[in-house]
Amino acid sequence: MPGIRVTAVSFALLAVLAACGSPASSPAPASAPPATSSESTVPSPSGTSAVATAPDQLKFTAKTLDGKDISGADLAGKPVVLWFWAPWCPKCQREAPGMAAAAKEHGEKVTFLGVAAQDQVPAMQQFVQRYGLQSFQHVADVDSAVWKRFGVTAQPAYAFVSAGGEVEIVTKQLSEQDLKQRLSALA
Repeated sequence: MPGIRVTAVSFALLAVLAACGSPASSPAPASAPPATSSESTVPSPSGTSAVATAPDQLKFTAKTLDGKDISGADLAGKPVVLWFWAPWCPKCQREAPGMAAAAKEHGEKVTFLGVAAQDQVPAMQQFVQRYGLQSFQHVADVDSAVWKRFGVTAQPAYAFVSAGGEVEIVTKQLSEQDLKQRLSALA
């Protein structure tokens, strides 16, 4: 019985301590904390800056095809579409002209990010050149780490991330019409 009494007292003590740090019992800080790698400062409708927290899937760092660092968390607070592709993929090759057109049409309201994997950087760069996809950035996901964050196991696939941080993952090829409808809803 003493073991049960100690356990019950421990749980009661934990409950009291947990309540001590709750927002309802402590005053609000005078200013917002500085943005971290998983937060991004974005303008709010009132014209002031607000901190947008990145969904877990966007908490990655990677290299672009031109070797620059990119942080997925920097995309927080914006509507974003990630397109997962591989250079040798026939479906991706068929989708590429539609993605280039969609990025030109919606690129002012939606951020596009290509996530290339399952090949080497030179083949990825050639794919971007061949299909005119230079209007948006592409990640060289040679170890498929970003693909894994989004649960992508085959290409083509998409992740539609709303400005509010909701993530919808589509793991099939989309028609140009379906893509346009999803982008219009996202913007």
